[in-house]
Amino acid sequence: MNKLIGLVGTNSDHSTNRMLLQYIQKHFSDKADIEIVEIKDLPIFDKPADMQIPAEAKALAEKIEAADGVIISTPEYDHAVPASLMSALSWLSYGIYPFVDKPVMITGASYGVLGSSRAQAHLRQILDAPELKARIMPSSEFLLSHSLQAFDTDNNLKNPDQVQELEGLFEDFLMFINIMKQLSHTHAAHVKAAENFSWENN
Repeated sequence: MNKLIGLVGTNSDHSTNRMLLQYIQKHFSDKADIEIVEIKDLPIFDKPADMQIPAEAKALAEKIEAADGVIISTPEYDHAVPASLMSALSWLSYGIYPFVDKPVMITGASYGVLGSSRAQAHLRQILDAPELKARIMPSSEFLLSHSLQAFDTDNNLKNPDQVQELEGLFEDFLMFINIMKQLSHTHAAHVKAAENFSWENN
């Protein structure tokens, strides 16, 4: 059974993106072991003078490194991902590189009609950065619009069409993970490239 990380892409205490990941964790418990992890305990990224990485970032990196894949669920703020998620990804590409070649599935929930579509596109760009270089599942996005009304009292999605769509995407993600496991011959080179990359020298 695949071990997955569900990364809550916000530091909000009350988020429908966390609820979506909790639903995914429960609904697919027979297909994958999913651990939900938070970014809200990470300090805001500020390049440290002593080059020391916070223990919280190291612990999160270790969980991602050990996982077969990561599901990131992001809200949308001003057509972009939250600053807290940007900050977390900055820590996770500063001297540690757990996302290099890691299969990632992106989901998102928002109170409005767009379901975080622009934030998901923004997140794809970030995850493709030289210091991150995740393997993002292509041609897929799960957009949960009007998310405050999307769940019942048991935290289950109400709309059967959305459930069916999510089930299909999750099956595709499991297949994507298995395919990516075969494409590991350049992993060491990709990690070295991430370690050696510097915007100051480009």
